[in-house]
Amino acid sequence: MRPARRLSAGKRIAYAFETLGAYFIYGIFAIMPLDTASDVAGWIMRRLGPRLGVTRTAYRNLALAMPEKTEAEKKEIVTGMWENLGRVIGEYPHLEKISDRVDLAGMENARDVLASGKPAIFFGGHLANWEVPPMVARRIDMPLHVVYRRPNNPYVDGLLRHARRKGGSAGQIAKGIDGAREILSALRKKQSLGILVDQKMNEGMAIPFFGRDAMTGPGVAQFAVRAGCGLCPLRVERLQGARFRILIEKSIPVEDTGDREADYRRIMSDVNRHLEMWIRERPEQWLWIHNRWPESKPAKPVSA
Repeated sequence: MRPARRLSAGKRIAYAFETLGAYFIYGIFAIMPLDTASDVAGWIMRRLGPRLGVTRTAYRNLALAMPEKTEAEKKEIVTGMWENLGRVIGEYPHLEKISDRVDLAGMENARDVLASGKPAIFFGGHLANWEVPPMVARRIDMPLHVVYRRPNNPYVDGLLRHARRKGGSAGQIAKGIDGAREILSALRKKQSLGILVDQKMNEGMAIPFFGRDAMTGPGVAQFAVRAGCGLCPLRVERLQGARFRILIEKSIPVEDTGDREADYRRIMSDVNRHLEMWIRERPEQWLWIHNRWPESKPAKPVSA
């Protein structure tokens, strides 16, 4: 895959080594059975992850979001987070096999939206294995287009797109200006979308999340209001090993009152409340290493 932008020689070399490593890891787990790949990758990251510098961000985030947790509880959550992330990595080559290992609940909520003749936007977060829903949607004849943030390394992006395509994703739309056009085009064709909405945005709306304002991209609210479509919360939960449960909840009310900013703020507040509820129930399955709040980053030392 050719990079979308011109890269310096140093970047190309760094990305080349990074890509070789990604393909090697993908290949190793691809030759393992699904359960073995998930278990081994989880075991490795459970031991390696807590030693990485980014783990400090996870502890800062936990202190901000769940100050009531003891140090022992925080350690257990962070260790579980790394194990879950390792399992996600090990499961990438096997996405097409996972769809038969998922308990699906709340299909009536999805059918209610689709029966209205409107497209649907399903939103979730980086919980359990966030790549699973589009694969299951294909199984139940409700294909989803995945909206995702393109990784900085364009060659690794190609590997991830390959894994999703192999697993049965209906289509993949990278976030950005061109992606926004593709999203609106898909919604006009009454095609459904799956979007993760829990990452930090440099720009956006300050919306409460765990009682603290977090910069939140209003994209799903904007698309839902503009297209008049359903906005459905979709939760993924890891049950045990490479087995999952997906719950589709009742759609969030989408109303165009004429005050777009107020409408977006109300919708995104509902979105963040759903995410917070899911994370509180299974905190070890969320990716705590994002700089989700301004306080997530360490304070810069004050010059003398």
